[in-house]
Amino acid sequence: MRRWLALLVAATTSLVLIALLVPLALLVRALAESGAVTQATAEAQSVAAVVGTADAAGLTLTAERTSAAGGHAITVFLPDGQVVGARAARSPAVELAARGQSLTAETPSGLEVLVAVQGLPAGTAVVRAFLGEDDLRRGVREVWLGMLVLGLTLIGVGIGVADRLALALTRPMSEMARVSHRLAAGDLTARTTPGGPPEVRDVGLALDHLAGRISDLLAEERESAADLSHRLRTPLTGLRLEAESLSDPEEAARLGTRVDALERAVTSVIQDVRRRSREQASCDAARVVAERVAFWSVLAEDQGRAAEVAVPPGPLEVAVSAAELSACVDALLGNVFAHTPEGAAFSVRLAPEPGGALLVVADHGPGFRPLGGSGHPLERGRSGAGSTGLGLDIARRTAEASGGSLTLDAAPGGGARVVLRLGAPADSGALR
Repeated sequence: MRRWLALLVAATTSLVLIALLVPLALLVRALAESGAVTQATAEAQSVAAVVGTADAAGLTLTAERTSAAGGHAITVFLPDGQVVGARAARSPAVELAARGQSLTAETPSGLEVLVAVQGLPAGTAVVRAFLGEDDLRRGVREVWLGMLVLGLTLIGVGIGVADRLALALTRPMSEMARVSHRLAAGDLTARTTPGGPPEVRDVGLALDHLAGRISDLLAEERESAADLSHRLRTPLTGLRLEAESLSDPEEAARLGTRVDALERAVTSVIQDVRRRSREQASCDAARVVAERVAFWSVLAEDQGRAAEVAVPPGPLEVAVSAAELSACVDALLGNVFAHTPEGAAFSVRLAPEPGGALLVVADHGPGFRPLGGSGHPLERGRSGAGSTGLGLDIARRTAEASGGSLTLDAAPGGGARVVLRLGAPADSGALR
């Protein structure tokens, strides 16, 4: 917008200056010509005053002095045909002036100022002052150059002022764009700084109000989820009592273990939604991935699967909670074990990248099977292998919640590869 406003002001200023300076330039040229003619006429009249009183030698001396002083060639055509002063041909205009009429005539090379001197015994003499193009345009080029410099200076000043005004307009708009991007990335604390014209300030205040309303709605949603999780404690307590009342100790212990696991999951949900309502979640991806790979390595060893693992020592902060990342890694590795034959190798690679981390899970299985009709393996509830299709959706939502993305492609040696990009927390020192 700044560039367009500058171009608009430059075009407008140029049109105004052209409309003003072109007539002024023509007027300067006309005034220069008029001044030169007036000066030449005065010089010719001063020589004409001595035509009847001086002899040829004196008249020649007067013409040469006047010509040297004024810079114009002075020629005197006497009635007897004698020519005194600067050499010049007797033109038709001179013949007309010899009839007693003073005049100014144009020639191919300049302008003739002719003064008729009557009353001489032999007839009428003519004093000729010649003006060349340089005489008629003397000083005009300098004035035109000054006007051009003045016009360019005014255009530059106009563009500078327009740029400052445009900056006062575009700076708050750019800030609002940055705030909207931060909101889209999940930073609901982003707010604008009021500034600029009243209309732009109104837009900024409306954006702040929208961000506050979104924060309130998300807080209400998370509290509702937490309240719902709390309500599950009552049936869990009933299940625990039912399990403890069983006569078979082994069955009671088994059900009690399941109830404990369910209660821990409900507690995790409560803590997670309330933590999200207070601050952005983050965790050390290196530690979480290493823990989950170690957990699945036991099953991989039982099935004879070769596992290639490359995890940096860390810490490698990402903008997801440890529970969410654990569920994501479990979903991806669970797909590997569920949809590839026993003995199929797999690899897990975690590496830092600008703005977060890159997690790649690949296997040597059959790869992603095409879905019948429309659909995609990332579409929730769709699967080409008879599963629920929720595992990849969990991984996708985890990546997008951190500001990253998930892509699927074929592994170099055959099989499937899932590339998960995880964003870094907003206050981390990750490269951006």
